[in-house]
Amino acid sequence: MDSPTQNTSLQRLQNVEKRIVRVLELAGGVMDELATPTGPRKEFINNHCLEFMKMIKDIQVTLRDEIKSACEYRPFEKCDYSSRISNEICCKKLEYVLSQLNSMEQTIDEYQSTI
Repeated sequence: MDSPTQNTSLQRLQNVEKRIVRVLELAGGVMDELATPTGPRKEFINNHCLEFMKMIKDIQVTLRDEIKSACEYRPFEKCDYSSRISNEICCKKLEYVLSQLNSMEQTIDEYQSTI
């Protein structure tokens, strides 16, 4: 897991990135070993696979924690921007409906005057 000195999300994610690179190196090493003409060395494969699985688990835990942390972060929780924009949109919709109603009223008046 991460050491206590890694306090920022960015630092933790950079550490995950390094571990992902290492996991890929391990997988590549296993593939190379499996492709050797003399056949794979069992101990080499076992060691690499154990390290691979441990690192994958650590990566999953760290990413899960980061996702959870990001979901809990609400910097604009007390901001009224969203509600103000929503109100402005509603006002624009009402203005449009009113213009359509006025247009319909004018059409009705024109129709009744021709009768």
